[in-house]
Amino acid sequence: MGVLDFIKNQLLEIIEWTDDSRDTLSYRYPDDDKEIKNGAQLIVRESQMVQFVAAGKYADAFGPGKHTLTTENIPILSTILGWKYGFNSPFKCDVYFVNTRLFTGNKWGTSNPVMMRDKDFGVVRLRAFGTYDFRITDVPKFLKEVAGTDQNFRLDEFADTMRSRIVSVFTEALATAQVPALDVATRYSELGEALLPIINPAMTGKYGLEVTSFVLENVSVPPEVEQAIDKRSSMSVIGNLNDYVKYQMGVGMGQGGDGAAAAAAPAQMAIGFGMAQELMKGMQAQQAPAQTAAAPAAAGGIDVLTPEQAAQALGVSVEDVMASINAGELKARKIGNAFRISRAALEEFLRG
Repeated sequence: MGVLDFIKNQLLEIIEWTDDSRDTLSYRYPDDDKEIKNGAQLIVRESQMVQFVAAGKYADAFGPGKHTLTTENIPILSTILGWKYGFNSPFKCDVYFVNTRLFTGNKWGTSNPVMMRDKDFGVVRLRAFGTYDFRITDVPKFLKEVAGTDQNFRLDEFADTMRSRIVSVFTEALATAQVPALDVATRYSELGEALLPIINPAMTGKYGLEVTSFVLENVSVPPEVEQAIDKRSSMSVIGNLNDYVKYQMGVGMGQGGDGAAAAAAPAQMAIGFGMAQELMKGMQAQQAPAQTAAAPAAAGGIDVLTPEQAAQALGVSVEDVMASINAGELKARKIGNAFRISRAALEEFLRG
């Protein structure tokens, strides 16, 4: 068996590699004695490049096709001449296959929120994620800086490094562009294309890679900011707040139970306001002759009410009157620590 192994090792090799894994970036041909013989045949397929390493240094690179290798290992003779090295040839060679196809659909994302200044929200934290495609363009640099002498270098061994580099560039570009958070969604494609010229110099110069496509799929804000945006959108959709309150009251009363009770309270208040308005109209009609007679004397006076008097006239509580004043619905003038309400302002409030 030893003689057969010896004879087999002296035969010329046919060196080739087919990849079924879909995630292998580089592959070192498993030649046990690393004594690739002079005249060995190398077969390189499309989407592959081969880097030949002789005596530990990068030598020739081979593209797709069949190639005849020239080495210092002459079958049988080099083994015999290497008797002082234990019948091992000192001329060691390696063959590295590198996958140059496009690696698509690689995911990236910000592990932590990105702080940026936004004109709508001030300082805001954003998260982003997407995908990118890349291929190997500089084989010697990739092997030297990334894969090294690994026999089977896979994508998952390098994904974290790629992701952190891309996120770093994206964060800097987004902060520099000063795009409002609400407008980022309309510029996903624009941002992706604009980032390629920024990402590629770093990738090519450091790792021998080219990012061919950079896709920004989503940029999101923290939950509390999302809730604020939703409330703002809801107010825009509602439009006329008075009509919306009436609609909600009708729905609540139709449902019965607690909803009806909650809806009935504003309705009762509205009825009270209506009754008070009619009462004031009657009082005004009765006082009209007296006011006409006293017009010359009272021409320079202003008819004002305290919140208590306004509450009594409306048939509501003082707290309801103060709530309307604080909400800006009922106009009043604060004098010292007290509020005074003109009868004209009260009538304007009742007219809605």
